[in-house]
Amino acid sequence: MKGEGKMVLKSKLRLVGLVGLVLSAFSLFTHFLLARYTGEAISEYQSLITIFSWRPIFDNEDLLNTSPLYKRLWGPERRLESLHPHANPRGNSPAPSSQTNGFIFVRIQGGFHEIRSSIPDVVVVARLLNATLVIPEIQSTTSSKGISSEFKSFAYLYNEDQFMVALEKDVNVVKTLPKSLKEARRKKEIPVFRVPHSASPFFYLHNVLPILNKHSVVELVVSDGGCLQAILPPLLEDYQRLRCRVAFHALRFRQEIHELATKILNRLRAPGRPFIAYEAGMTRDALAYHGCAELFQDVHTELIQHKRSWMIKRGIVKGRLSVNSAGQRLKGSCPLMPEEIGILLRANGYPSDTVIYLSGGEVFGGQRILIPLHAMFENVVDRTSLSTVWEMNRIYGREQNLLDKYKLTPPSVEQEGKREAWKNLGPRPRPLPPPPARPKYPHNIEGWWGWVAESDNEPDSTVMELRTNAHKLLWEAIDYVICVEADVFISGFDRDGKGRPNFASLVMGHRLYQSAASKTFRPDRKEVAKLLEDRGDLYKANRTWLTSVRSHLRSSLLEGLTEASRKSKPHSFLSHPVPECSCLKYNPTTETTSNSSSPMTRSQVQSVLGVVQQCPDWMDTDPSSRLKDWEKEEDLNDDDDDDSISSVLFFQNIGENNESTAGGGEINNKEEIQVEDQEDLEVGDR
Repeated sequence: MKGEGKMVLKSKLRLVGLVGLVLSAFSLFTHFLLARYTGEAISEYQSLITIFSWRPIFDNEDLLNTSPLYKRLWGPERRLESLHPHANPRGNSPAPSSQTNGFIFVRIQGGFHEIRSSIPDVVVVARLLNATLVIPEIQSTTSSKGISSEFKSFAYLYNEDQFMVALEKDVNVVKTLPKSLKEARRKKEIPVFRVPHSASPFFYLHNVLPILNKHSVVELVVSDGGCLQAILPPLLEDYQRLRCRVAFHALRFRQEIHELATKILNRLRAPGRPFIAYEAGMTRDALAYHGCAELFQDVHTELIQHKRSWMIKRGIVKGRLSVNSAGQRLKGSCPLMPEEIGILLRANGYPSDTVIYLSGGEVFGGQRILIPLHAMFENVVDRTSLSTVWEMNRIYGREQNLLDKYKLTPPSVEQEGKREAWKNLGPRPRPLPPPPARPKYPHNIEGWWGWVAESDNEPDSTVMELRTNAHKLLWEAIDYVICVEADVFISGFDRDGKGRPNFASLVMGHRLYQSAASKTFRPDRKEVAKLLEDRGDLYKANRTWLTSVRSHLRSSLLEGLTEASRKSKPHSFLSHPVPECSCLKYNPTTETTSNSSSPMTRSQVQSVLGVVQQCPDWMDTDPSSRLKDWEKEEDLNDDDDDDSISSVLFFQNIGENNESTAGGGEINNKEEIQVEDQEDLEVGDR
């Protein structure tokens, strides 16, 4: 009986094993089928969304592209649609001669925006002096240790071959100096000029050119971003267009950077919704220069004040160390905080599920400063949440492992002698040695905050910090591409640590050149501070205040260009390359329609922008843009429930008692449309 029971048990186990084997085979077969017929869609979806930390949250229905509210929030600025890029030479521009006066070797120091501002200037200088330009050397990469040897200097950021091909009709460009001159430079036998910021053409023609003719080579050191004055005489207007051709056509990022920026851009657009790019502009240098330390707390205030003291000692800042930051903010000299930018966007009608791309290499104050913005908008992302570690490592290239930067220093000879003497003092009891000093752990001294309580002097940059500075160039290159291509761009600050145009200014200038009609808000910080001060509780708004904010943002689309022409262009031509690099082209159908719906006429646009050059005949409007023009013929002030909702959308997810506090009650459609009409008239009158 026992033998039979064992046989039955074994047969049952075999049966169970067989069933399990069959089920496993069936499961594998099913998985193969799924992979065969749905693998492409799944992999595409994963490559777009699921492998990243960002999970988009959309609470509201997507707006139709033809709805008035969508056009108001995301549509192009109709008054600027006639502005087109045109940087080709307009006079007699002969090709560069094969016989030049010599070679110009350039070393560029500074951050991303200073490098990008300087390269077009050195190209113009080479053309002005009839010299052969050696591809500039970027000091931020050559001085950094531990970065990849695959990409050197200029090639670490930009495509060298594209740069040379794009400028072959303007300037002779070579990759390196001839061997003999390279040896002379190594021995420091060639003349070196430390070029002042915004030097005039007279400086180069009367100081640099004679030395160039004598030695056949000169070295220029550019350290402040921009080595040629921004506004040139009318006779040199074609040199301004050369600047545009360099900045917007010849300067292309190397392939790895461009590919990753394109991937991130596609991932942003994957949900099928437009997005806003936001550049905070809150760097420690800028805050110190403009005296905005009191807007922060604790260690951040100390760091800003320390930097301001350093600037005063070196003559960069002429003023007192202690500045009333609240007064500076009311004068518009301090950046708009992320919370204030969020309030402006919500007041303008952007819903809480709007996708906002956070740009910039550094937001001073860290994530604490961004908490209010995250509270108002659910989909705030940056490059780290839209890319993987291995994708970022690919653009860095192969980098060597750095040694531990917190190595313990060996004890001095004197200390060793005292220790040996103590050991050999004889029999116990003997006095104990002094207690060792409190150890400094890496987490106590690592980063830009660790030295504040230790010393009044900033420590020298470590090897890792030098490598990070080089990486920041790549991060800002990615952000630059995304900001230029964004549906809407807004900046919190447009000045750097020397009071000159910064990263955001270059982005706005590029957008003005490439797609002038794209929405680029340029809020007046002084006016915004006044609006926010007039409003007691920022999270409980009435219709009048909302209308004021919306009117200001709408007017900033055009009036901001006038301010940029007056304040930014004298310091950086690329921040406002109009009218030199643009032309006007009107579509008769669009012109008639826009004139009937808006008081802004052609003469007014010309007076604001200064553009009088008509586009050449070969720049015909393509069929797709004609279709878009035809769609815009319908009036933006048509009755639509969505537009009436937009004015009260600001506080629906933030404040309490939403319906009672948002707009003071229900606003009917006719009343809201009258407000829109009045805003259009006010903007037109300006």
